[in-house]
Amino acid sequence: MSRIDRVFADRGARPLIIPFVTAGYPQLDSTVSLVHAMSAAGADLVEIGVPFSDPLADGPTIQRSSERALSNGMTVERVLSVVAELRADSNTAELPLVLMGYCNPIFRFGLEAFLRTAAETGVDGLIVPDLPPEEATEYRDGCAQHGLAAVFLMAPNATDERIGIVDKASTHFSYCVSVTGVTGARGDVQARTIEFLGRVRRQAHKPFVVGFGVKPPEHVKRLGPLADGVVVGSALIDAIDEATDPAGAVGSIVKELRAAADELAATGTEKREGE
Repeated sequence: MSRIDRVFADRGARPLIIPFVTAGYPQLDSTVSLVHAMSAAGADLVEIGVPFSDPLADGPTIQRSSERALSNGMTVERVLSVVAELRADSNTAELPLVLMGYCNPIFRFGLEAFLRTAAETGVDGLIVPDLPPEEATEYRDGCAQHGLAAVFLMAPNATDERIGIVDKASTHFSYCVSVTGVTGARGDVQARTIEFLGRVRRQAHKPFVVGFGVKPPEHVKRLGPLADGVVVGSALIDAIDEATDPAGAVGSIVKELRAAADELAATGTEKREGE
């Protein structure tokens, strides 16, 4: 059983908490300490962003973090070195790590070389927002060959047919985008998001997580009963921006999110729509 499979199997009656961090932000050497803080605070899986100069799916917050990371000197090679360092540490050796990156840096590195090196360094899976399943045959074959999870995205305006396509193409879990548009923390959970996740729950055969726009613990309580995991990104980057102790700030937020997820399980409110 892979590390990703294990956390989904062991989660019990609560959603997984999946924080995001941009590699190389706010400082080139910040990522390891931030992931350590996330893990210690109760993160189940961590998504590490590979910075790119034109991140189409990301809003201004994560775009800003990518620009800063690139100016700090972060590269694809260094991202993979960060993963290797985390794997060598007993505190994060078994923590599932998924890279989120765009086609351009991956294909410039060389697809086969990237997938092979990612697997060797300890990456568990990949999210490539600008690579749809229909154009990803070589990528999907390579992920399968190297034991990497291929995670595809579905938008809230996805048809039932599209939901089935993404669910089938994603190997371990799929990623539901909670809103149309780009990433960024938002104030309210939209009724459209609730309806969308209900449709996915009724049709998906694999686990799925929800992200884009998730911020406070109340979002976890609202979305948690409808999905298998909740991804939080921009809210953490915003906290890092404002903190004198980024690792402490990130740890505090993840701890609150995990407490909200645990509360769902304790109160028995994680009964999912469509079950």
